[in-house]
Amino acid sequence: MKLIEAIKWEDVGAVIEVLSSRRDTGVVAPVWLRMVGQELISAEDKGDHWRIVAKKIK
Repeated sequence: MKLIEAIKWEDVGAVIEVLSSRRDTGVVAPVWLRMVGQELISAEDKGDHWRIVAKKIK
C-alpha cells in the first residue's frame, strides 16, 4: 500500500494524501494507521476512489 511507503519515508509531522481505487482502503487504512500509532485526518469515499489523509506523528 502506498500509504505504508509514504509513512515510512516521510519526516515526523508530514501530512500524506493517498488516493486509492481499492474498495477496501476505507477500512484497511484507518485500522492500520491506528495500529501503528499514526493520525488519520480523513478518509473520504469519493465514489470511484478513496481519499486518505494522514499525519506522521512518530
